[in-house]
Amino acid sequence: MPLVCLTDFQAYAQEHLSKSTWDFIEGGADECFTRDENMAAFKKIRLRPRYLRDVQKVDTRTAVQGEEITAPIGIAPTGFHCLVWPDGEMSTARAAQAAGICYITSTYASCPFEDIAATAPRGLKWFQLYMQPDRQLNKQLVQRAESLGFKALVITVDAPKIGNRRRDFRNQLNLKMNLLLKDLHSPKERYSMPYFQMSPIDSSFCWNDLSWLQSISRLPIILKGILTKEDAELAVKHNVHGIIVSNHGGRQLDDVPASIDALTEVVAAVKGKMEVYLDGGIRTGNDVLKALALGAKCVFLGRPVLWGLAYKGEHGVEEVLNLIKNEFHTSMTLT
Repeated sequence: MPLVCLTDFQAYAQEHLSKSTWDFIEGGADECFTRDENMAAFKKIRLRPRYLRDVQKVDTRTAVQGEEITAPIGIAPTGFHCLVWPDGEMSTARAAQAAGICYITSTYASCPFEDIAATAPRGLKWFQLYMQPDRQLNKQLVQRAESLGFKALVITVDAPKIGNRRRDFRNQLNLKMNLLLKDLHSPKERYSMPYFQMSPIDSSFCWNDLSWLQSISRLPIILKGILTKEDAELAVKHNVHGIIVSNHGGRQLDDVPASIDALTEVVAAVKGKMEVYLDGGIRTGNDVLKALALGAKCVFLGRPVLWGLAYKGEHGVEEVLNLIKNEFHTSMTLT
């Protein structure tokens, strides 16, 4: 039976992945209220279609940070793609390149950045950074990403520590046993490959430290995880280039607003001075359209990409991307 919507891919992935891997991907913080609200909030928004327009030609192309993409849909940073498919992030990068969209590669990728860049040399890639306590390591990661052709730096701001993910605790999930991260060793340990631990995030990193990042790289800086007008105004003040409105897929702090509910406040606060994007809860082409109508320049998919990867690797991710691009095309035409 063909898979005809994103939730079909979700059902396939749940059936075929191990319980601990599935729980790691699908789990949220605490009671998972925000995770579920991300999707429920979209269903409270109604479209107001206008008719008798010429919609013979519908163009879904747009640009992010000056780079053209085929649709306002990208791939959000998620780690450990090798948990669901042997080629991991290399398959994801190739699918993004084939679809002509932006792929944000995670600090916690399970393939080396060099391999990801080499396998999809024409693809638009941004690099997501979890700030590490070792400043030299941050500098090395940023400069490697820049030299490999990544076009923007995405700083995740909502994870000074890992959220309370009950499913992972129940499963006694230990990623150290599963994966060897290739990129998180300090410059002094260039040839050592220590096991990854979920703790080395710099919880002291704050607004004033952004100027240091701006001093070591020419890449545009995008802050991922902003949910309030106050932080959006500070982002403008600190000369960043973009915001991803996000609650980390409901995986960090439970009981915060759904991403789509926080979007309007952030868009109003930046007053057009930077591009605003969104992730969290996008499951249909209508969801994409709603986010754009409320001011997002582009949306990013997290879990659905992993479902596609679990289905058929690179080709499964391509199917997910093409499916939602086609749904979005239909949504545009019919509104």
